Amino acid sequence: MPKKENYGAQPPIEILRQLIDQGGWYDRKDPKHPFRNIVDTMLVTAMGTPGGGKSFITPRFQRHFNIVAFAVFDDNSMHSIFRSILKWYFRTNGFSPDVAGMEQKIVTATMKVYE
Repeated sequence: MPKKENYGAQPPIEILRQLIDQGGWYDRKDPKHPFRNIVDTMLVTAMGTPGGGKSFITPRFQRHFNIVAFAVFDDNSMHSIFRSILKWYFRTNGFSPDVAGMEQKIVTATMKVYE
C-alpha cells in the first residue's frame, strides 16, 4: 500500500476513490480541464490484513467495498466442513452409494492438493 502523506491521505488510493465517488477524473493535460467520465468499469480489490508491512486504507475508500474475512481453521475443522458439504451435495443430487461413500477420500485428496 502507498505511504500516507502528512494529512493521512494516500494519493493513489484517493485517485481510485475519486473514480468511485465522481465517476472519472479531470483531464489536466487539456487547458480547459474537462471532466472525463469513466464508464463500464468495475473496481475489484483484495488485500491482506494490515500489519507486517501492509498498511491500512482510509475509511473514505473502504466504505465503498464489502469486507469479507475468513477465519483460519485447523485441518479437522476443514475436513468436517467440506465433508458435510460434499455429503449433502451427493445426497441431494442422487449420486450412487459407491460415489457418495467416497466423500472422505475426496476431501482428503482435495486438502492435500490445497496444502
